[in-house]
Amino acid sequence: MRTPERLRRPLLLSGIVLLPLVWAPLDDFSKNHAFLINASPSLPNWAFWLDRDAPIAKDSLVFFEPPASRLVETHFGKGPHMFGKRVLGVPGDVIAHAGSDVLINGVRVAGRLETTRLGVPLTRGSEGVIPRDCFYTGTDHPRGLDSRYGEIGLVCRDRILGSGKAIL
Repeated sequence: MRTPERLRRPLLLSGIVLLPLVWAPLDDFSKNHAFLINASPSLPNWAFWLDRDAPIAKDSLVFFEPPASRLVETHFGKGPHMFGKRVLGVPGDVIAHAGSDVLINGVRVAGRLETTRLGVPLTRGSEGVIPRDCFYTGTDHPRGLDSRYGEIGLVCRDRILGSGKAIL
């Protein structure tokens, strides 16, 4: 259906006037939110909604930039990279190791491996009290690269891109 000739100009002018009013909130929203696709088997979902301003607590899903390392480069290529993991430990919690088990506040949260699937040696992650603004992250996947290994370590706020929700 064609727009009548007498309405074209008013509609065009209205659109030009309204565009800045609509654009600013959309631009602000897009700076703080993103739709992410998961390419890793370490999380069960394949699509996530990222919110840069969402609060982070135990069991939150966080997305962060892992530290540059030979391990990350060997398995994922040259950066930048984004990892998505669950928060298993928060500031004040205590991390300990018992053999290959990782404990937080005395409860087993994960098991560690000696090498990656490509044979890269893995080092033991942090022990002790989790400091302010840092989190212990992990997944249920036995080969997940997360805080149980020193190559990833604790994830501090300056590396966190936001918290997410699984949507698919």
